Amino acid sequence: MTVVSRLDVSGPEYGSRRAAMLAKLADLDAEHAKAVAGGGPKYVDRHRDRGKLLARERIELLVDPDSPFLELSPLAAWGSDFPVGASVVTGIGVIEGVECVITANDPTVRGGSSNPWTLRKTLRAADIALQNRMPFVNLVESGGADLPTQKEIFIPGGRIFRDLTRLSAAGIPTIALVFGNSTAGGAYVPGMSDYVVMVREQAKVFLGGPPLVKMATGEESDDESLGGAEMHARTSGLADYLAADEHDALRLGRQIVRRLGRRKAGPPPGTAAVPLFDEDELLGIVPEDLKIPFDPREVIARVVDGSDFDEFKPLYGASLVTGWASVHGHPVGILANARGVLFGEEAQKAAQFIQLANQSRTPLVFLQNTTGYMVGRDYEQGGIIKHGAMMINAVSNSTVPHITIVMGASYGAGNYGMCGRAYDPRFLFSWPSAKSAVMGPAQLAGVLSIVGRAAAEARGQAYDEEADAAMRQMVEAQIEAESLPFFLSGRLYDDGVIDPRDTRTVLGICLSAVGNAPAAEPAGYGVFRM
Repeated sequence: MTVVSRLDVSGPEYGSRRAAMLAKLADLDAEHAKAVAGGGPKYVDRHRDRGKLLARERIELLVDPDSPFLELSPLAAWGSDFPVGASVVTGIGVIEGVECVITANDPTVRGGSSNPWTLRKTLRAADIALQNRMPFVNLVESGGADLPTQKEIFIPGGRIFRDLTRLSAAGIPTIALVFGNSTAGGAYVPGMSDYVVMVREQAKVFLGGPPLVKMATGEESDDESLGGAEMHARTSGLADYLAADEHDALRLGRQIVRRLGRRKAGPPPGTAAVPLFDEDELLGIVPEDLKIPFDPREVIARVVDGSDFDEFKPLYGASLVTGWASVHGHPVGILANARGVLFGEEAQKAAQFIQLANQSRTPLVFLQNTTGYMVGRDYEQGGIIKHGAMMINAVSNSTVPHITIVMGASYGAGNYGMCGRAYDPRFLFSWPSAKSAVMGPAQLAGVLSIVGRAAAEARGQAYDEEADAAMRQMVEAQIEAESLPFFLSGRLYDDGVIDPRDTRTVLGICLSAVGNAPAAEPAGYGVFRM
C-alpha cells in the first residue's frame, strides 16, 4: 500500500526543522573535512613530494569508476587526543564488480601509525568482511603501533592478524597492497594475507628495521636488503607481485579481485522503483526537541521503493510501526518508533514481527526514535519487564541481517530492543539528530537529585539546594554532550553519521553487501502469537 504523506513542506514547523538539520549537517561536513585533511598541509605536501598518492586517492583508483564508496566510521577518535578519522580510512567499495571491504592507512597522520581508535576501526572493518563474506583489501603504509599508547594496542592488536587468518580460513580472500612501511607487527598484515603486492623502491616490510637489528644483533643492514619489495619478490617470496609504482599496484589489485570468481550467495534484488516523495524532504521531519513525536511513515515513504509499505498490525501497539517493503529491490521488514515510548503491546507486536521476518528470511531495518520501555506501577504490574524481555529475546536470537538507523532518541533498554550496537546489527548509522544514553539528561540528573535528597534525609541532614542545582546543571550538560552523535560515532558506537537524504542509498549498499553471505540457519523458535 502506498504511504499517504501528510508532511506540510510549506509550513513553519517543517522550515524550522529543516534549518536545524542543515545546521547540524554543516557541523558534520566540518568534522568530515578534518578526517579528509589527514595530517594537515605540511605532511600532505611531504607525502606528495615523495611521489605518493593519498589514502583516499588510492581508494578512488582502486574501485570501479563512478561506483559509490561507503566510508565507515569517518569520525573515529572524535573528541579524543587523536586526529579525527584515526589515521585510517575504511569502507565498502566495488572492485571489478565485486563488493569488498577496503582499509587504507593514512601515512600523513603520524606515519600511519595505529592508535587505540585505529585498532577499533580496523577490527570493525574485519568483522564486516567476515559477517558479510566480502573480500578484505588492505592498502598498507604504516609505521606500526603508536608507541606512547602501546599498552592499549599491543595485546588487543593481535586480533588483526587472527582475523586475517580466520577470513582466509572461511574462504574470504585477503589482499595486501603495500605502498610503504609495514614494520614490526604490521609486517604480519602482508605476511598473513592471501595475496601480496609490493611497490618497487617504496614498500618496506620487516619485523625489525635496520636500527633495531643493529641493537639486537649488531648486524649492519639497509632497508632494501632487509625488507625491500625487490628482495621480497626475488628472495623471501613474501611478495606475490612486484609493482612498478602505485598505479601499477592498484592495477594489480584490481586484477587479483577480477580473477577471484566471486559470486553472491544471497538472492538477487528485484525491480526497484524510486520513492514517490522527495528525499530532500527528510531534512524537515525530525524535531529539534526529541520529546516531540514524529511519524516515521514520513521517513519510510521517502526511503522505500515506490513509497510502498504494507503495514503489519496498524491498529495494535501504535507506538511502533511495523511492516514490509523493499529498498533498491531488496525485501525488508521495518520496525520504526512512532511515539518514542515502547509499551507492552509494542513489545509483543515487535516480537511476533521479528519471528515472521525470520520465517521468510527477510532482513530487518530498525528506525530508532525511542525513549525506552514505559515505567510506572500500572505498567510494571501489567508485565512490561517480561514483554520487553520478549522483544529483546526476539532481536537477540534473530538470524536474519539487521540494519539500524538512529533517527532521534535512543535511550535505555529501547536501544537494546531496537537493535542497538550491543545486538550486533550488520550495520548501524545515525542521523545528525540522534541522541543516545541510558536516559535523557534531565531524567538522569533528576534521578541523582532524588537519590541524594533521600540520602540526606536518611542521615537527618538538610539538603543543599544550591549544590543540587549546580549538580543537576553539570550532569545535564555532561550527559547531553556524551549523547550527541559525534561523540558516539567517535567511539565507534555506530558506523557513521549520515545525511538523512543518503539513507536510501546507504541502506541499498548495506543490503547489497549482506547479500554476499549465505542465509544463516533459521532462528531457534517458531512464531507464536502474543
